[in-house]
Amino acid sequence: MTSQTNALAGAARALPAQFGKTFVVTGANAGLGYFTTEQLAAAGAHVVLACRNLAKTEAAVAAIHARVPGASVSAIPLDLSDLTQVHRAADALLELPRIDGLILNAGIVHPPRRRELSPDGHELVFATNYLGHFSLTERVLPALRRTPGSRVVALGSMISRLLDSPLLDLQLESGYNRWKAYAQSKIAMQVFGFELDRRLRAAGAGGTDGVQSLVAHPGYSISGLTPGIRGVNQPSRASRFADTLQSFGAQGKDAGAWPTVSAAVDPDARGGDYYGPRYLTRGLPTLQEPTRTSLDPAVAESLWSRSELLLGAPFSI
Repeated sequence: MTSQTNALAGAARALPAQFGKTFVVTGANAGLGYFTTEQLAAAGAHVVLACRNLAKTEAAVAAIHARVPGASVSAIPLDLSDLTQVHRAADALLELPRIDGLILNAGIVHPPRRRELSPDGHELVFATNYLGHFSLTERVLPALRRTPGSRVVALGSMISRLLDSPLLDLQLESGYNRWKAYAQSKIAMQVFGFELDRRLRAAGAGGTDGVQSLVAHPGYSISGLTPGIRGVNQPSRASRFADTLQSFGAQGKDAGAWPTVSAAVDPDARGGDYYGPRYLTRGLPTLQEPTRTSLDPAVAESLWSRSELLLGAPFSI
C-alpha cells in the first residue's frame, strides 16, 4: 500500500459513526459513487443507491455486502437524463422516514463527441449532470427538511479551474464541444450547490439544524489507481500501466470519494463549504476556495431562474 492509501484507510477508520442515518447517492454503482457508498456503509449508515443500470447496481450491492459485513444498502432506479424517471425516483425517496444526506454524484464523465439530446429535449450532458439533479433536489427537499442537520452535497470538478464559463449557453445550441459540455455541467453543479445554501439560509431553512448544502470535488481520480472490484472496477492491464505512470499527480477513485464523504459527515463542516484533495489533484480532503464564478450571485440567479423555466416549475424552499 502507498503512504496515501494508508493515510486514507486511517481516515476512513476515523469516520464518525453514522448508525441510524440514511444517505442517498446518485450514480452509486461505479467509480466515485460506489466508493462514497461503501465508505458511508462502513460507518454504519443505510445507503440508497440511485442508479440507472440495474445489472451494475446489483453488482455494486453485492460487492458492498462482500466488503462491508453487515452493510445496510438498498437501491432505486434513476436515470437523471429522463425527468419522468427523476420524478418517480423522488416519489420513492419521499417515502423514506429520513434523508440525512443527498449526494449528487452521478454524471457523464466521457461526453459524446456530437451533441445529443435527453428524452426531454435537453442537451444530454447538461440534463444528466446538472438539470436532473436540480429537479431531484427540489422534489426531495421535504424529506431533507424533516431530517435535522441534513446535507446536500453537489459533486463539482477541478475542471472549473481550467475551463471557466459564465453559463450563458447552457444547452450549447450555438456550438457543441464535448469538454465544454462537461465543464459547464460541473460549473453549474458548483454554482447550484452554493446558491442552494444561500437560499436555504435566507428562507430560515438552513444552518446547522436545518438543511446545509456543500460542494466537493474529487481531484484527478482514475480507474487504474483504484482497487479492483468485480463488476465495479476492472481496468485492463494496459489501463493499470498507463494510469500508474500518472500516479505522481493522480489518485484512485476510493481516495477521490473522500472529499464527498467528508462534506457529508464531517461534524465541523458547514453549509457553503467546498471540499477537495489537499494537493488539488490528490491527497486527503481539506477545505478549499471555490472559483469566483462558482460563487457569483448573478451567475447563480440566472442559472436558477433558467433551470426553473426549463423544468416548468419553481424550486420551492
